[in-house]
Amino acid sequence: MMIMQQDKHIIHMDQDAFFVSVELKKNPELIGKAVIVGGNSDRGVVTSCSYEARKFGVHAAMPGRTAKLLCPQAIFVKGNMDDYSKASHEITEIIAQRVPLFEKASIDEHYIDMTGMDKFFGCMKFASELRQTIIKETGLPISFGLSVNKTVAKVVTNECKPNGEMEIPFPEVRPFLNPLSVHKIPGIGQATYRKLSEMGVRKIETLAEIPQELMFKILGDHGLNLLQKAHGIDFSPVVPYRERKSIGTQTTFENDSMDINKMKAILTGMVTNLTFELRSQQKLTACITVTIRYSNFETVTQQARIPYTALDSFLITKAHDLFKKLYSKRMLLRLIGVKLSHLVSGFEQIGLYHTSEEEYDLYQAMDKVRQSYGVESVVKACIVNKPQRDDNGKVIKYNPRKKRSDENNIEEERKKSRIRTFINSDVSSVNKPTDS
Repeated sequence: MMIMQQDKHIIHMDQDAFFVSVELKKNPELIGKAVIVGGNSDRGVVTSCSYEARKFGVHAAMPGRTAKLLCPQAIFVKGNMDDYSKASHEITEIIAQRVPLFEKASIDEHYIDMTGMDKFFGCMKFASELRQTIIKETGLPISFGLSVNKTVAKVVTNECKPNGEMEIPFPEVRPFLNPLSVHKIPGIGQATYRKLSEMGVRKIETLAEIPQELMFKILGDHGLNLLQKAHGIDFSPVVPYRERKSIGTQTTFENDSMDINKMKAILTGMVTNLTFELRSQQKLTACITVTIRYSNFETVTQQARIPYTALDSFLITKAHDLFKKLYSKRMLLRLIGVKLSHLVSGFEQIGLYHTSEEEYDLYQAMDKVRQSYGVESVVKACIVNKPQRDDNGKVIKYNPRKKRSDENNIEEERKKSRIRTFINSDVSSVNKPTDS
């Protein structure tokens, strides 16, 4: 039986200035002051800021130097992702124990589908009680919006922040949305907002009146999606959250080995591929697991909970640390594997914990090359095989114009000319990253 939109009850719960709230809990002396997390360097970026700082025009993703000019009295805090991850897990556990279906959309927000539960108790009453439970047990402020779909519920939450709660039932959806600015719609970035503003479209009500043909001509499928949202329509489901969702890869060697440098190079290649997969899916991981299998088939694993991240450098270091703890018997190895789990949707917080703005820009540039030319088009130098040389020490280059009668020889020469990683050239079987 299909449930009509007007019969759905979707709750969007979002922490108020989450990172700042955690810092205020740790240091109550900061309460009531303009606090900025991150951005405390010439090239740093603001990750989060208190509502006192927002009054001066400071906002997330703003360069730290700009924030200092706007709010000279602001107190900058470096931030600690371990603390934020721990607080996020606490909130998720409270929600998981009390609701039938929820989605963890990011480190600080959840969608809850309460459709049908209004027959047993009022959804607004339940959501309010859940909010108070989270505040009491974690000491962190949180707001929520309740409406007929994820888009409207998120807009409602943003309108009642900070520390608020609001319900917009189906008959009130359009009257609620119409007077709001179009940039309140999730999915409208600065570029789209500028394009709409140039057309004189600044209110959601005006956007809703644009013909479908015109919206498609201007913004394509994205335009049609925004038009639906302007009408308060969103059919995207609440995706069940599974804490154990992961991606991983493992390699069985053609010949058992105990070459430590080779193992580290393989781990580096594995993590690089997995982090590229994470960023492509707009995911972050909070747990890394390394597995090894000795030549006698004994298999051991080691895992570590980590701050939410999708960055190569941090995860490679963690993988190497775990391998060092695991490999204690000094026996030949036949298999090695890596798994990243506890995944959530989200983006890396630039310039905060493990990376600089420049390093993050480098990752983005590398990802663009991989998306265009394949995952092996850019690799870490430590996992590239040295080029073959002749008896005189000169690099053997492949000449595509040179004729050869044996097709097998041609294929072998091509392989020599390509950039190959240990993962592809030195093992007998490779399992590609998969969702589990």
